[in-house]
Amino acid sequence: MADELVLYTNPMSRGRIGRWMLEEVGQPYKAEILEYPSMKSPEYLAINPMGKVPAVRHGDTIVTEAAAICAYLADAFPGAGLAPPSGSRLRGPYYRWLFFGAGPIEAANTNKALKLVVPAERTRMVGYGTQEEVLAALEDQLSRSEYIAGDRFTAADVYVGSHIGSGMMYGVIDKRPAFERYCGLVGARPAAQRAREIDDKLVADQRKAG
Repeated sequence: MADELVLYTNPMSRGRIGRWMLEEVGQPYKAEILEYPSMKSPEYLAINPMGKVPAVRHGDTIVTEAAAICAYLADAFPGAGLAPPSGSRLRGPYYRWLFFGAGPIEAANTNKALKLVVPAERTRMVGYGTQEEVLAALEDQLSRSEYIAGDRFTAADVYVGSHIGSGMMYGVIDKRPAFERYCGLVGARPAAQRAREIDDKLVADQRKAG
């Protein structure tokens, strides 16, 4: 099918971001569940040479990287209202926080999880500076607006909300009131709940199967 949507994912991965985004879009899609060894198979490496999930195939178009998937799907299906209109100046804060998630938040969280500490005298060499600076910027923004890029939900909230939520769950982000309020808000969306239920069931089934 020319316009078929396929999500390549694993329920214990960033693929959960892709599923949430697809549930927000509201279009029919097929999910290919990959176990970690199969991500390095020649068949999947032809989809994503990095051998990682998520990836989305939309007809002949392949998109990898969770933030890019969010941005692509928001633009491919404008009827879902997940991005400001093309040409709108509201695209500025939308892009700002979407890429803040893909850059500083992702890098700072990963380093914290791996217990990698940047020496104080080297923080100018690091794109995100320090994790505290990243969290302070997030906290400030979420004290000013209901959603990450303003007063309406966008694809940037799928991406940033996923990282803040998982970061708090795994202890790499402090449970600050602004973060808990925000994650409670975006996590209560019907699409977020549907995506979570699907992936949680897949995780439970995987564990049952050993």
